[in-house]
Amino acid sequence: MNRYEGRRVLITGGGSGIGQATVHRILDEGGRVVAVDVDEAGLRTTADRAAADGHADRLTTALLDISDEASVKAGVAAAVETLGGMDVLVNAAGILRSGHTATTTLDFWNKVIGVNLTGTFLMIRESIPALLAGEKPVVVNFSSTSASFAHPYMSAYAASKGGIQAMTHSIASEYSKQGLRAVSVAPGSIASGMTSGKGPGLPEDTDWSLFAKLSPAIGEGYAGPEAVASVVAMLGSQDGAFITGTEIRIDGGTHF
Repeated sequence: MNRYEGRRVLITGGGSGIGQATVHRILDEGGRVVAVDVDEAGLRTTADRAAADGHADRLTTALLDISDEASVKAGVAAAVETLGGMDVLVNAAGILRSGHTATTTLDFWNKVIGVNLTGTFLMIRESIPALLAGEKPVVVNFSSTSASFAHPYMSAYAASKGGIQAMTHSIASEYSKQGLRAVSVAPGSIASGMTSGKGPGLPEDTDWSLFAKLSPAIGEGYAGPEAVASVVAMLGSQDGAFITGTEIRIDGGTHF
């Protein structure tokens, strides 16, 4: 498929996990991509694979901290200049942190909200002018199953993802008559850097019985990030042309 031939795409979190998988999926489908992240080594890995796949000429990587307004302003402007505009924005960057709500510090809370929710807002705000001038523009945001279903020890994370989901509905309505679609994906039970040991940081006294309902109903465990990347690619293409102002849950039936 070449659904992205001629389409210009900016992807955050492009140095690892689902963001990285989305970069490669859209490159495979003919898109031109700017992949940004705070992880320089991860971006090198992304670029190396793109080169090995023969897509180096359609990929640009750059450092960008979505939680820093100045970094976002400069990074989005540079991406628009590199791409000659923008048709799709994929907000895959985020952090997953866990802990007992009763001992959650304000700094901890603000960090999660600042990266996940405020960072997504900043990327959208700075990209809207270029998107509205683009061809069949789309914003794909990353929510989570935690926005709608109980995930213990993740109150800050769940709040940030619920906020993204609500913001997506608002943006979809506000810009619908200008041709901009806005959709969220809500992954769950996906194996990525965020769900590995370095990601959630669950408390030492975690009550694992609280996770009894957090297992996929199909397959043989967690799916790879490619399971989400394929849905993101659909939503950002004309195959998703009648989808806006909603969220798509991708969790293998973990939450029936």
